[in-house]
Amino acid sequence: MMKPSLEEVKMLAKEYNLIPVSMEVMGDVHTVIELYKTYHDEAYSFLLESVEGGQQWARYSYIGKNPFMIVSCKEGTTSVLRNQKQEVHQGHPIDVLKTLLNAYKSPQQEDLPPFTGGAVGYFGYDILQYFQQIPPHATNQKNTDELKFLFVDELIVFDHFKHSIQFVSNVHIPEGASDQEIESAYEAARQVINETMDHINSAKMNHYPSDLQPMIPQEVQLENIRSNMSKEEFFDMVHKAKDYIAAGDIFQVVLSQCFEMDVTADPLDVYRVLRVLNPSAYMYVLKMPDEVIVGSSPELLVKVDGDEVRTRPIAGTRPRGMTPLEDEQLAQELLADQKEVAEHLMLVDLGRNDIGRVSAYGSVDVASFMKIEKYSHVMHIVSDVVGTLRSDQDFFDALVSCMPAGTLSGAPKVRAMQIIAELEKEARGPYGGAIGYLSFSGNMDSCITIRTILFKHGKAYIQAGAGIVADSVAQSEYEETFNKAKALLKAIQTAEAMQVSL
Repeated sequence: MMKPSLEEVKMLAKEYNLIPVSMEVMGDVHTVIELYKTYHDEAYSFLLESVEGGQQWARYSYIGKNPFMIVSCKEGTTSVLRNQKQEVHQGHPIDVLKTLLNAYKSPQQEDLPPFTGGAVGYFGYDILQYFQQIPPHATNQKNTDELKFLFVDELIVFDHFKHSIQFVSNVHIPEGASDQEIESAYEAARQVINETMDHINSAKMNHYPSDLQPMIPQEVQLENIRSNMSKEEFFDMVHKAKDYIAAGDIFQVVLSQCFEMDVTADPLDVYRVLRVLNPSAYMYVLKMPDEVIVGSSPELLVKVDGDEVRTRPIAGTRPRGMTPLEDEQLAQELLADQKEVAEHLMLVDLGRNDIGRVSAYGSVDVASFMKIEKYSHVMHIVSDVVGTLRSDQDFFDALVSCMPAGTLSGAPKVRAMQIIAELEKEARGPYGGAIGYLSFSGNMDSCITIRTILFKHGKAYIQAGAGIVADSVAQSEYEETFNKAKALLKAIQTAEAMQVSL
């Protein structure tokens, strides 16, 4: 049975012009990957998943396809593709996106998932040049967009708690719609759900080798991996950054390099490996005709749920212990590390400032402070900063206030970003920006785009950075960027081995 009913939709249509309806079925014979695979060959699709508390899959996984509008921006020009027609806008790209999204008003219904339709995509790091006093990077060799979002009104939602699948479609209500027009729109949404269910029931499900272990390389093979800079050039960046620190311009700056390799593996297979080897708070596949983004990010950027706005600074890392006792010893060692704690405190202060700019006076609170959160291979120090969103602010304001994360820029933020633009030369693309959803109902969830691979024209790009401070050693920071990239490089090389074994 489809919910809500036609009569309920008619009532909601008095206030909203986009109303989600859904049909729920048992989901105990399919997997998320299995179903997403049936849409992965389409021009546009996505998969959003998450892990809570470091070790448990979150309740919902979202599969999206068939966007009714695509919004992208490059060099300040925003392109909108809808109804097979291209529109060009020269205004501020965030304002264009906001205007397009705000044209839709949708209810948040208690018996439906938090996300039932909206814009899914990414804000690249380089979008910052439009609302901060920073120059653009000198080059954009990867030819990436500054933002790209898919507007979707149909979803497949896995409910891992109820072991069910919800097929969601949205009823588009024309302005001043008659009862007959609403009935036609309701039936159109029902038809979309029926067609999606028929597609899944008739799709040929693929079976994969179940034992990954023999295919995982012991060490990452580095001979075919290239960087966008030499080791000497990276060292030179570090030395110049330390000069800025000594001069008092900044306390810290995050400098990165981009690794590149030729790849033949299906990005979805790389994602499958990542979700086994390195499950993280935010996991995603975002497929578009000219590029695919696959990631496993541990870090929330900003989330808006109703009037609550939240960010979660993460800083400080240790590997997991081999035994429960060693695990606890490593956790206590991490909390006692003055350098790690100092960096975390700086990021908590940044988070309070970012959330404070869009929150009601006196509402900002550190809801949890310096807790240890354990993941499959590492543990982190994590804090939660929350506030009450002011009535004159929305999730776009929260996003602009929090971008970029301090962990990807430095402190003070604006001066650190200016130095990054000067020293790194090449545009960062998606790296260091945000990936997530912007809901038609007014909610948003976004993560920092790290631990992420960009697949484009037969190549895979992985960018990783290191936080430079006064006592940084160039060699150590260089090795840190490699170490952060290794899990992703290993996932690619494992997926290549899977391909050979099929």
